[in-house]
Amino acid sequence: MTGPTPLELAFADICALDGTLADRLSAYAHKLEELNFPFAEAYDALVARLINGEIGVTAPRVGDAMPDFALPSPDGALCRLDDLLAQGPVVISFNRGHWCPFCRIELASIASQHAAIAELGAQVVSILPDRQKFVQKLRRDTGGKLLILSDIDNGYALSLGLVLWLGERLKVLMRGRGFHLDQFQGNDGWFVPLPATFVVARDGTVVARHVDPEFRTRMEISEILMALRLTEGGG
Repeated sequence: MTGPTPLELAFADICALDGTLADRLSAYAHKLEELNFPFAEAYDALVARLINGEIGVTAPRVGDAMPDFALPSPDGALCRLDDLLAQGPVVISFNRGHWCPFCRIELASIASQHAAIAELGAQVVSILPDRQKFVQKLRRDTGGKLLILSDIDNGYALSLGLVLWLGERLKVLMRGRGFHLDQFQGNDGWFVPLPATFVVARDGTVVARHVDPEFRTRMEISEILMALRLTEGGG
C-alpha cells in the first residue's frame, strides 16, 4: 500500500495554511512548478489560449440580471436561481469539477466562512459539470455547507459564455493522473466551465463578479463578504 504523493502532502498542508485564498492558490500553483509537474506548463499554455480567445467577455457584468437556471440538486430535485433568491442573496461559484485542486481549495475556503456568509442572509452555490455521484467527496470536504448543482453538458455555463475545451495535452495528462472526465461528466467532450464567481442580490442583479482567463485565481473571500454587505439582504 503506497502512501500519499509529495503533491498530495503539499495539498493538505496548503489547505491548512493560515492565509488568504489567494495565498493558498498561489502556493499550490508554485508547488506544481517546484515538483516539475507538466500540469504547470500545460496550464500556462491553456491560460494563454483563453486570453487570446477572450473567454468570459459575454458573461453577466455588474448591474446585469443573472439569468435563471434550473439544475439538479443532490436530492435529484430541480433547483432554480429565482427560488434561491427568494431566500436571500446568492454567491454562484462555477467550478471545473470535484477533481480540481484549485476548486477544492476555493470551496473549502468559502465553506470555512459559511457562518459569516449565512449571517448576511446569503448562501453559496457551486455549479460544476460532474454527475452527482462524483461530488459526494466534495460535499464531505466542505461539510455540506455549500449547495452543489450539476450542470450536465455545461448547458448553463455555455449560455453565459463560460465554457472551455481543455485540449489534448491536458486530456492526456489528466488521464495519466486518473482523472477521467468522460466518467465524471457522462460525455467525452473534455469541456469544463471557466471558474468564475458572481454575487447576486435578491433582485437578481449581479453586484460583484470574478471572471478571469487565469483560472488559478479566484474571488477573495473578503470581496465576497464585502459585496454581500452591499446587497439589500446583507444590510
